[in-house]
Amino acid sequence: MEGTAMPDYPRGVTSEEVWAYIQETDRQIRETDKKFEKAREENMRMIREMRKETDKVIGDLGNRFGELVEHLVLPSIKEKFNELGFDFDGSLQNWKIKEPGNPNIRAEIDIFLENGDIAVAVEVKSKPKQNDVDDFLWKMGVLRRFADKRGDRRTFLGAIAGAIMSDSVRAYALKKGFYVVEQTGDTVRIVTSDDFKPREWSFGV
Repeated sequence: MEGTAMPDYPRGVTSEEVWAYIQETDRQIRETDKKFEKAREENMRMIREMRKETDKVIGDLGNRFGELVEHLVLPSIKEKFNELGFDFDGSLQNWKIKEPGNPNIRAEIDIFLENGDIAVAVEVKSKPKQNDVDDFLWKMGVLRRFADKRGDRRTFLGAIAGAIMSDSVRAYALKKGFYVVEQTGDTVRIVTSDDFKPREWSFGV
């Protein structure tokens, strides 16, 4: 007879038994799928937790490394700027700028070198990025307005310091008028360029 051939079931096996076998196989497949899905969800949860923990560790390391850079920069940076003729006689570290009567910190200056006529605010990062330069431009504005209110007529300059400085960030910082301070061994060097002109934040401007 032509047409679709019926499966050749073993003798003695009824259609009800075949159907029961199919249903049991389907149930086992669904249970296996559920186990795989549960295992996949558990793996994804573990990956998310590991990622959070990794981000936290990296953040903590970055903060500690930033503090280390700051401690390495501070002892020699005043000397290096004085070699350029600044004659700084004082320095502050982690200077928090607050408005009178307001407990909130408006900005924090990592290192502040000063004398009677001029001051340099230094932003210290382990590996500065372009947005760090932009943020520091904003800080310099805050610092200038704060000083104006106190009648501080000194001219302010800015510097970006880092242990690792990419060529693009170095060029961007110099373009914005910031001195660039780079870690070299156990001291630092101040980097400028042939056409570099430091930006000045002057009183009332």
